[in-house]
Amino acid sequence: MAHMSLIPTTIMAPPPAMPVVLALDLGTTTGWALQARDGLIASGTVSFRPSRYDGGGMRYLRFRGWLDQLGLDAGPITAIHFEEVRRHVGTDAAHVYGGLLATLTAWAETAGIAYQGVPVGTIKRHATGKGNADKAAMMAAARARGFSPADDNEADAIAILFWALETRGGVQ
Repeated sequence: MAHMSLIPTTIMAPPPAMPVVLALDLGTTTGWALQARDGLIASGTVSFRPSRYDGGGMRYLRFRGWLDQLGLDAGPITAIHFEEVRRHVGTDAAHVYGGLLATLTAWAETAGIAYQGVPVGTIKRHATGKGNADKAAMMAAARARGFSPADDNEADAIAILFWALETRGGVQ
């Protein structure tokens, strides 16, 4: 009869948790990408388009609620990186971006989460090699990494996340 030991010979610690990193392309349709604690990456888009019955601040309240829920679902977020836009096509887009940015940074400050804006050209150059890449090139870059972005907002968020992970937030 063979002898079996029920005492493990090697005790292995669980692998360390990865930092939870969130990347955002802020806008009425916000693109997002997130590296979870297990290292898996999820991405998508979320609309903050107001209904005709909404007051002016409802878009920002929904954005804050979405951030709260994401923080609960993903675990404690370690860092947030977002596309830092310096020039907008229209006044409305600039106002929406400014409101979302104010909501994001206030939320991050309250939660003690580090955040950083990344210039558009830096993101595009990292993803495609060209600092002025168009939307199609950004979509192609996301597909080349194995993703199927719904639109350029999601593709940009994916690119921001990989920039943040691969450069350690611009340190490398």
